[in-house]
Amino acid sequence: MKALTFVQDAFLYVSAVQPALFQGVNGLNSGPWVLVEDLSSVYNDVEVERGAVKHAHKKRKLADGREKTMSSDDEEGLGKGRGRHILVNKTEMPTWSEIHEGFRTAKESWALLHSHDGLETEFKKICASWKTDSWLWFRIFLTDMIIYQGQYRKALSSLHQMASMQHPQPGQQSPSGQASLEQYRALIQQASCHYALGEYRMACDKLLDVVGGLVPPNQIPTKSSEDQGRFKPKARKGNELKLLPCTSKHVLPFCLQLMLACFKLRAFTDSRDDLSLGHVVVLLQYDWPQGEMLFLKAIEKICQQGSFQYENFFNYVTNIDMLEEFAYLRTPEGGRIQLELLPNQGMLIKHHTVTRGITKGVKEDFRLAMERQVSRCGENLLSVLHRFCINEKVIIIQSLP
Repeated sequence: MKALTFVQDAFLYVSAVQPALFQGVNGLNSGPWVLVEDLSSVYNDVEVERGAVKHAHKKRKLADGREKTMSSDDEEGLGKGRGRHILVNKTEMPTWSEIHEGFRTAKESWALLHSHDGLETEFKKICASWKTDSWLWFRIFLTDMIIYQGQYRKALSSLHQMASMQHPQPGQQSPSGQASLEQYRALIQQASCHYALGEYRMACDKLLDVVGGLVPPNQIPTKSSEDQGRFKPKARKGNELKLLPCTSKHVLPFCLQLMLACFKLRAFTDSRDDLSLGHVVVLLQYDWPQGEMLFLKAIEKICQQGSFQYENFFNYVTNIDMLEEFAYLRTPEGGRIQLELLPNQGMLIKHHTVTRGITKGVKEDFRLAMERQVSRCGENLLSVLHRFCINEKVIIIQSLP
């Protein structure tokens, strides 16, 4: 009887997050939803985050002397998912309370069915007779439950199993007319799991595969008051999760924020990494001015260095506040910071005798580039950032360990 209750509750949850799997189920127009790490804290101060990481993860030496960050999967007692919250925009999923209750009950039923050898054996027999291994929706529920429990390594294994069960049709259309993102759901979750495990290169690799298939929205979606309120600091018991609609409008911003999260700690280490810092500046443009504090921290680091090199700057930075700040850095009041933001500018300075004429020429090039850039401030930012992800995919992935 408990097995039947579990199946009913699990079905309720999956029919809400992936309605297209079931004929006759009245799904939401947004199509599938995906359970991922909540990134509301991505704009928090790096020092605060480092403190949390210091206590949440332990380092252990590998045989070759490298350090590996231990994930929650490696430590007994962690990854139980106690007290985790799933954030949902209730305007987009008004029945969430009922769905969440079904998810919670199914999770508890699963735990009960595996709490005793006799119960577990009986349940496995039922699953075998029902051939649940062939139920894609069943695998989707199990994967989300494992993610909720924080067992990310196991979740990745489950996602690979899910991929072998799916046969996406490339030409499938969503109600909105754009190509369905259903096939990207597993990739998004894989990226989220790799991020949670500290495997940032793998996370970005998966993310950029997703971004490559997206069409950026014509304009940046306006945020509801509920979304805006999320950025206010609040006490949290643990890492929260978010149920995200699988649409370009939601997935592209998530990908940008996850990339920012991957580069953030690397950019603000004591050692110099201009490439990562430049990527962070580009990515902080989304959701501006939420990331203003981090941007000012980046400016502070550049001032401490006395110089900064990022030759992609004028390709992708169109935020007027950022442009003004970088222009100020070149002035006597701003500290006369040496900025190498133009392609081949470094070559010019390093391989030629820097006469007054060449120096003046570099300054003039910079001034003209800034003027041109200001005229680009009205460009669709999501298109600019989408182009950044596509064009710089190789260098982005190679920038991460």
